[in-house]
Amino acid sequence: MTNIQMVDLKRQYSRLQKEIDTAVSRVLHSCRFVHGPEVQQFAREVEKYVGVAHAIPCASGTDALMLCLMALEVQPGDEVITTPFTFIATAEAISLVGATPVFVDIDEQTLTLRPDLLSEAVTARTRAIIPVHLYGQSADLKPVLEVARRHQLKVVEDAAQALGTEYCGRKVGTWGDLTAVSFYPGKNLGAYGDAGMVLTNHSSLAEKVRMLADHGSRKRYLHEYIGLNSRLDALQAAILRVKLPYLDEWNQRRRDIARRYRERLEKLPLTFQRLPEYSTHIYHQFVIRTPRRDELQVFLQKRGIPTAIHYPLPVHLQPAFRQRYGFREGMFPVAEKVAGEVLSLPMHPDLTEEEIRIVIETIEQFFHQQAG
Repeated sequence: MTNIQMVDLKRQYSRLQKEIDTAVSRVLHSCRFVHGPEVQQFAREVEKYVGVAHAIPCASGTDALMLCLMALEVQPGDEVITTPFTFIATAEAISLVGATPVFVDIDEQTLTLRPDLLSEAVTARTRAIIPVHLYGQSADLKPVLEVARRHQLKVVEDAAQALGTEYCGRKVGTWGDLTAVSFYPGKNLGAYGDAGMVLTNHSSLAEKVRMLADHGSRKRYLHEYIGLNSRLDALQAAILRVKLPYLDEWNQRRRDIARRYRERLEKLPLTFQRLPEYSTHIYHQFVIRTPRRDELQVFLQKRGIPTAIHYPLPVHLQPAFRQRYGFREGMFPVAEKVAGEVLSLPMHPDLTEEEIRIVIETIEQFFHQQAG
């Protein structure tokens, strides 16, 4: 059996242990666990890294999405358009503020939402569009922004999987009105617990998000909005500050691993997420597609190679959404087809060359056996 991991946080920690332990100790000795200089400095460092005016830390990527919608005053009776092929949090946030999620199908090559389908999904109740940068690759933003401009809608980028990705030469998180980021431990830049952030170039929206994340308050015990308790704690900020300077190096290593995978696996009857000219890719996930996905997954599992499915059931077919909104099978056929074929392979910067070789050769073995 191999010791290959989908994500290997132990290896990462062992390499950064001294720096991380020092950062954690610094916070423990300061006893500044909420707000404070670590959180403020991390926000400034992300602003510089992304090239955005304001970065507002919060408790999770899901909270970041909710805070974006709350700041835009999306409310019951409103509609927000997004993709059905995403983690549930994207649509969940829409429902949690009382609005209705409206889905448009995805492009079968890029796996992100199809901008050409947006206009026909817009109604008098539509308030915003949430394009999702999936698996580390950007959605096609310019046509999304054009539809939003034409219909006077707001755009919230879901960059939970794409911190560091560039669209048309500029980082995601700088294009929409607001952007939600996740620092879940398994992300390319991951905390040691839940953590998130909202990005924006609009000062008024930034101030509102800061207040909404802290019980709707800018002054203690004076609450101007009904808000959330969604603060990034200083321990997580300190850990993320250690990791941020390594992010570009790690993302490049992921691209190198993806290139190795593609060079060999493209000779097999597999499909890959298309790499469009407008986007770079940071490979939060490396995803292959095959109609024999379930057989392949079992074959790999028996040989000690972990895989995952991101995502096995589109959001509109999740029980909670079917029951609440009446979605049914066949409404978004491309998303449904892709959900039955995608398989994520091990992907993290600490994969060894030997582990990459084993993954590739085992997949080759599966298809060669089938062909034989």
